[in-house]
Amino acid sequence: MEYKDYYEILGVKRESSDAEIKSAYRKLARKYHPDVNKTKEAESKFKDINEAYEVLSDKAKRQRYDSLGANWQGGQSYTPPPGFENFGFGGGGGYQSFNFDGQDMGGFSDFFSSLFGDMMGGGARSSAGFGGFDGFDFGGAQQARAQSSARRHAKPENLDVTKTLNITIKDIYSNEPINVKYSDMKRCSQCPAGGGYCAVCGGTGIINEQKSIKVKLPPEVKQGQKIRVKGEGNSDSYGNKGDLYLIINISDNEYEVDGVDLTKDVEITPSEAVLGVKKEIKTLQGHITISIPPMTSSGQKLRLKELGLPKKGGGNGNLNARIKIVIPKNLTEKQKELFKQIQELS
Repeated sequence: MEYKDYYEILGVKRESSDAEIKSAYRKLARKYHPDVNKTKEAESKFKDINEAYEVLSDKAKRQRYDSLGANWQGGQSYTPPPGFENFGFGGGGGYQSFNFDGQDMGGFSDFFSSLFGDMMGGGARSSAGFGGFDGFDFGGAQQARAQSSARRHAKPENLDVTKTLNITIKDIYSNEPINVKYSDMKRCSQCPAGGGYCAVCGGTGIINEQKSIKVKLPPEVKQGQKIRVKGEGNSDSYGNKGDLYLIINISDNEYEVDGVDLTKDVEITPSEAVLGVKKEIKTLQGHITISIPPMTSSGQKLRLKELGLPKKGGGNGNLNARIKIVIPKNLTEKQKELFKQIQELS
């Protein structure tokens, strides 16, 4: 689902005070109110502003939102903590509607629902502070029966975690395990609804544990490939575990990747391009010497067989040495004069 940066929506910093947040909200609400702003984007913008203020103006919601820590930068591929995906908001449609000066502005986003649905239940909260459990006695046998029923009727949660894994060409070729760090987010077993004091999660209702595992990639791994690591996803209170999915992103400053073939630039001077030269270059397999023939143009490629990435089933792709003619930075006056003479002769 789409991640929402509520601080960015209101144009405030994460350390902003309640007064600063309120001031920013009022200014934006006046600017984008549908009665004032008739543009197509105004209504959507106005909903985002109200949703952001709903979270950041409430101490408990803001604390839970901030507890996501580094995960708040997760971008557009946000995965909600386990147990927070299917909460309703009370009422008939399962959503809490915005109302501004008598106008119904529609419901909260799925992102909001995944994190705060349990805090927006209809009616009064129970004395325990857990929305959505009103009228239940959680003492003794009745509590056990309620918990047992919850296990039987609980909907399957999405416990899988998807993460982009940035790797280099050397990571692939070395065939060594790669250290992968990520967060395992789960509901707090002591106060699953949050909103009050809790020594375990600080009242956020979420426990965010940092995990680190070693993953060995297949030698023929490709750009955009999805790697599944079984049982390393999020976990729920019943002992179920999801999987970790790694989306491979190959980012390398030295090589360009095309399947199992690689391309790297080899710099030569204008005189070397005209006369030819032997050049030592670095490859994944070590340093080698190549012969660049006379009259080689910039951009021309020399194919070096079997010096690329491993192929599935054995062997390697090729390495393309792409010639790049560069002008020396510190030419003497005599050298410049010689270039001038060459130009006059051509």
